Amino acid sequence: MAVSILASTLFFLTLLLTYVTSARAASDSTQCASDPYLDPRNDPCNALGYIANNTLTAVAFGFVLLTALIQTYQIIYKGARWMLPLVIGEYIYVIGFGFRFALHNNPDSLGIYIAEYLMIVLSPCFFIAANYVLFGRLARELGGVHHVLVPVRRLTLVFVMSDVTTFIIQAAGGSMTTSSDYNSALTGLHIFLAGLVLQLVSFIFFCVIYTRFLYNIHAKEQGIWMRDTKQHWNSDWRTLAAALTVSCIGILIRSCYRVAEAAQGFHGSLGSSEAAFYLGDTLPLCVAIVIYVPFWPGRFITSRLAPSYVNVNESLELSISRGT
Repeated sequence: MAVSILASTLFFLTLLLTYVTSARAASDSTQCASDPYLDPRNDPCNALGYIANNTLTAVAFGFVLLTALIQTYQIIYKGARWMLPLVIGEYIYVIGFGFRFALHNNPDSLGIYIAEYLMIVLSPCFFIAANYVLFGRLARELGGVHHVLVPVRRLTLVFVMSDVTTFIIQAAGGSMTTSSDYNSALTGLHIFLAGLVLQLVSFIFFCVIYTRFLYNIHAKEQGIWMRDTKQHWNSDWRTLAAALTVSCIGILIRSCYRVAEAAQGFHGSLGSSEAAFYLGDTLPLCVAIVIYVPFWPGRFITSRLAPSYVNVNESLELSISRGT
């Protein structure tokens, strides 16, 4: 529940930043091209550097919206409401693609671009938060919390707070990049890049912890590792672990792309290429979220442990592992 409230707060923060930066953009007096479709790459008012393709936008919009609707149904009827940040992020992502339709018709509108940019760039923070929560739940479900490098009861909080911090840094930097003053915009770009790098480092650290957890379960807990061998593969906890792995890889690819894009500065080759945007950002993220449609965590993790029981259980497991 706390994570869901946090996700909603981040959503409204995004809207607030969109409003503030749009107001700033309205005061920009840059002379735009008379025909915005003639040479978008050299149009000083075209922040994308190209005209958004409505066909590609429609495919991405429909795919993410369908995924969000299916997972909304799964949350209601198959459980795992703690995956709500994932779905919230998907709806924000959909809104971002909706703004790309508007951007196609108004390619020189900086206000529309800001709304599109913030929604698409910041929504993956919700996907990352969902994976943090899922890992903690999986470790508890398996009774293997003593193999997690960070105490599970703190793991989700630590990484979600890290996600929130990098979110705010990216949002602040992203808003500054819209300034008509070049030095302010450049400072904003550096701040935004710092937020992306910190988010990537944090997520890599999480992936290391998760990989170590799986290795230890396989090497030291064969009973847990083989627990579902008599089940169909579609009901084996290792299938869910594989789905989480795929999701993490997709997010890592996207994060590396965004860091490289921001590192190139304004109007770099990556930032001005629609193909790079879909291959480096959209496709990896779509894989990261759609993987949970056939492998919904609510089918694998069904226990509802009270907080007091969880803490006692973790303490017992830690004592046993230490031989006390």
